[in-house]
Amino acid sequence: MKHALIIGASGGIGAALHAALDEKRAAVTGLSRSADGLDVTDEASVARVLGALDPEYDLIIVATGALEINGARPEKALSQLDPSALENQFRVNAIGPALVLKHAVRLLPTDRPARFAALSARVGSIGDNRLGGWYSYRTAKAALNQLIHSAAIELTRSHKKLACVALHPGTVQTAFTRNYVGRHPSVPPSEAAGNLLTVLDGLTPEHTGRFFDWAGKEIPW
Repeated sequence: MKHALIIGASGGIGAALHAALDEKRAAVTGLSRSADGLDVTDEASVARVLGALDPEYDLIIVATGALEINGARPEKALSQLDPSALENQFRVNAIGPALVLKHAVRLLPTDRPARFAALSARVGSIGDNRLGGWYSYRTAKAALNQLIHSAAIELTRSHKKLACVALHPGTVQTAFTRNYVGRHPSVPPSEAAGNLLTVLDGLTPEHTGRFFDWAGKEIPW
């Protein structure tokens, strides 16, 4: 991974990934809304910012996402489901990464190994869902997983050496999870970044279109 692009580089995990890749002496480009005006929910913004980049990146990671948006907390019951909260979750956690992938395809090499990864969440797994609740966030992440899986199928035709995957980073100690860590095992961003890069290092084209956790274990859709 000599040339990497981090989308969401100002966030806890994104910044840690940037730092970890710097330590590996990779050439890293970090983009964010705060520093670069990149709004992943606005296609014009995505097209403008990514359109200014020159190919090629052998690693692109989308580290954007949100659990609480405009003060809307994860639902514990159907009665708490709000259409605007559901829409906002889709815009940030599904539509945003999808737009990035759409406009980042031209930045990926077609003749050598490369990786594209979007940070998802285990709670987006339909097969692993045994608790229910968290309707908007779960559904948006499930949609992201489907987008990644479908795109990976298409990209096998043009990018035969690409691994396009969804990754679950585990519970990371960031502002994103501050109100939800509780007794769940959690790790600092630096450790999460190291774990994710280890998984990415081991990916081959045979892994494309799949969903892995921070330890490299496959998660059911």
